[in-house]
Amino acid sequence: MVCWALSDNGYVEIELLVVPDCPNEAPARDLLVRALADVGLADTDVCVRVVDSQQKAAELGFTGSPTVLVNGRDPFSVAGRDAALACRVYRGPDGALSGLPDEGELRRALKRAAAEI
Repeated sequence: MVCWALSDNGYVEIELLVVPDCPNEAPARDLLVRALADVGLADTDVCVRVVDSQQKAAELGFTGSPTVLVNGRDPFSVAGRDAALACRVYRGPDGALSGLPDEGELRRALKRAAAEI
């Protein structure tokens, strides 16, 4: 399932990808809901897709859980990282590691996507 958010310029596609039983699924969903609200897309449903095989991970370019796709792209992708059924670690602007993307960076990615349409 894929969810669409209506922005001033058109529709933005939003999807949360996770591995089965991901401990960061709920916090990632909450983060995404807050970020969407902050950029004026509060009415957007957060759709979750479970990635349960290495084949699916490779097809999606999935490099770990949780991954947010905005218009089908991972705004936090790192070149050269292999597809993996694993937990994902994000590096924040201050260099700290976290199981979630930085909220400010996520808001900026959502704003960029809404403006590109």
